Amino acid sequence: MILQVETQSPENPMPSSTKTAVMIIGGAEDKVHGREILHTFWSRSGGTDAVIAIIPSASREPALIGQRYKQIFEEMGAKSIHILDIRDRIQGSDPDFQQIIEDCTGIFMTGGDQLRLCGLLADTPLMERIRQRVKKGEISLAGTSAGAAVMGHHMIAGGSSGEWPNRALVDMAMGLGIFPEIIVDQHFHNRNRMARLLSAFAGHTERLAIGIDEDTCALFEQDGLIQVIGQGTVTIVDARELTYTNAADSEPNSPLSLHNLRLHILSHGDGYHLHKNIAIAKTSQKIT
Repeated sequence: MILQVETQSPENPMPSSTKTAVMIIGGAEDKVHGREILHTFWSRSGGTDAVIAIIPSASREPALIGQRYKQIFEEMGAKSIHILDIRDRIQGSDPDFQQIIEDCTGIFMTGGDQLRLCGLLADTPLMERIRQRVKKGEISLAGTSAGAAVMGHHMIAGGSSGEWPNRALVDMAMGLGIFPEIIVDQHFHNRNRMARLLSAFAGHTERLAIGIDEDTCALFEQDGLIQVIGQGTVTIVDARELTYTNAADSEPNSPLSLHNLRLHILSHGDGYHLHKNIAIAKTSQKIT
């Protein structure tokens, strides 16, 4: 997916100087001190011209978490902030909510339960319009924790940590498909989820597996470049050169084999090109 920025118009209120992006955040982003990741989202949504829609539906306390993020973006100086407290799928057809999506320049999906979030949003007119506007580069989109997990077509819905990779370790479901080519896991090294990500990835090796640490963001630029922001790392596993896996034949609790994977560990300032499948050091000046 390549995002295109369009100039400002009545249908597209985004300031023409703003570069939209999709920000996939590993959870527990700094909300108190530098707020680097949240400030980047605010900036990519238009800064003082930002009209932000917060979707806290993944949370068990959506009103509380929605107000928390609303206060943060108010303090940064956003022009307007709306909380879309969606608790029933029928609200995905609500004309008032749909108008907010038409007017906004940025959408932020909070953490919580990714199954709840997908259950409320998937295949609704509201979600389809969000997907369209993101694809056209009309708005920035961010998701943290559960809001990050839903970004791919295949989604990690749950599972365990700290074991060897095996098919029983992870529960899979359908995500929202913003970037169908990726599988995302969050709170990654903080919760020892490498085996879980590999277990999810083993059945879908045509995808790119991405593990994102807490207070860390994989920022997807318009041209397919992923930039890393934050305190931790982004782990990328690429199976384009995979030579063998036993995933199709193994018992659910049996260890998985995955031969000849390519692994990248990226820290703040590093990058990865989604279409060229190359990692870029923070000292690099350009991609050839």
